[in-house]
Amino acid sequence: MTALEEPVRTARYAWGGDEFLFIEIDESMSLEAFQRVSALAAALEAQPVNGITDICLTNASLLLRYDPDTIHPRALRGHVQALEHNVNRAERAAVSNTRILEFPVWYNDPVTEEVMKRFRSHHQAPHMTDLEYVADINDIADGAGELIERHHTTPWMVTAVGFVAGLPFMYQLAPRAQQLQAPKYLSPRTDTPALTVGHAGCFCCIYSVRGAGGYQMFGLAAAPIFAPQSSLADFRESMVLLRAGDIVKFNPVDKAEYDDIQQRCSGGVFRYRSATVKFDIKAWERDPSSYNQTLTEALNGATD
Repeated sequence: MTALEEPVRTARYAWGGDEFLFIEIDESMSLEAFQRVSALAAALEAQPVNGITDICLTNASLLLRYDPDTIHPRALRGHVQALEHNVNRAERAAVSNTRILEFPVWYNDPVTEEVMKRFRSHHQAPHMTDLEYVADINDIADGAGELIERHHTTPWMVTAVGFVAGLPFMYQLAPRAQQLQAPKYLSPRTDTPALTVGHAGCFCCIYSVRGAGGYQMFGLAAAPIFAPQSSLADFRESMVLLRAGDIVKFNPVDKAEYDDIQQRCSGGVFRYRSATVKFDIKAWERDPSSYNQTLTEALNGATD
């Protein structure tokens, strides 16, 4: 029995003060849970409710902000529960339209390496780099090189954007037994370079700005993901590049390629390679490896 064939659990509802309604679709993260979150958010957007001022979806839950002077809390909850019931009975978000974007990353770079060295006392294995440590705890025999290969050959789905402006949390499109797992640092670093590609739990992230952090550091993304005053074409519609439901394919680059991308960003001419795709969760569940290859092949015709 696949996740989509199992009985659907009813969401848990909770209040946050007098302006927020929290809807927890599932206690654990899965693609099926995220698809249900997306379907419920889409249903709320398709049938706007007077009084709802914001819809924030994350990995396995939604947070609604509402005006209690416009809609009674119990009326809001009843409306959302009815929508949830309809979503659960329907063919649940089996296919969604989204984007796949290619992200150039300089893995094992000297910038994050220098930060690692400064914070080894915060780490579980001070004698290892973060890449070596994650490879070791995931039983990857060939070490950091094979870890990097596994990281960039599998696409990742953005399931939430936030914590700090523009930071994406990404879920690996792989069967759970094959997903990379890692704990955070024992205590957070007080410094993490902007655009660090990090990993903790089952999630990959890209730090949109410089600041504190505890994710294991794998490398540096070469181009911005949060650009409030950018002339780059990818930021004409929004200062935040990624949105929930997007798919990311990492592409390893060396120093020369990284420097070239940095120059193109400074010159305002860099473009992310991207393509529009349909994501079919049922087809993905039947054969994740082949389906991932189909997704990434959509980038072959993209231009940057």
